[in-house]
Amino acid sequence: MTSTPHRSRPLRVGERGSAALEAAVGVPAFLLFVGLIIFAGRVAIATQAVDAAAADAARTASIARTPTTAASDAKTTATSSLTAQHVNCTSMTVTVDTSGFAAPVGTAATVTATVRCDLDLADLALPGVPGTYAVTATAHSPVDTYRERR
Repeated sequence: MTSTPHRSRPLRVGERGSAALEAAVGVPAFLLFVGLIIFAGRVAIATQAVDAAAADAARTASIARTPTTAASDAKTTATSSLTAQHVNCTSMTVTVDTSGFAAPVGTAATVTATVRCDLDLADLALPGVPGTYAVTATAHSPVDTYRERR
């Protein structure tokens, strides 16, 4: 007894090339989806890093003795914090509000640090994704109420 090959489904002429067409449509869509996930992840990581840098800058400024030293130390701290976390900023600005140093001794006061990082995303090259993305964070830190202020 000889066995004849059995096909589960006959090949239809109209289905030729359908796998290639599916790949031509599906692969770019999948790559775009992966690219958007990478974009979202990089922005989330940068947001957390900028939040941490702002908190570090505010804390450093609040323990300084003078407003000038506070602003200088806060900028240095924010820069080193972002560098340590490997955040690639095309430009970064640190703004420090040291008006709390003018408050009289015994009065509660705060120092505010705002860090802005323009995140470099040019290497992603996705449609609709900008080359840079601005991430900004602000943090406050109390100045010692009974410490001498200048």
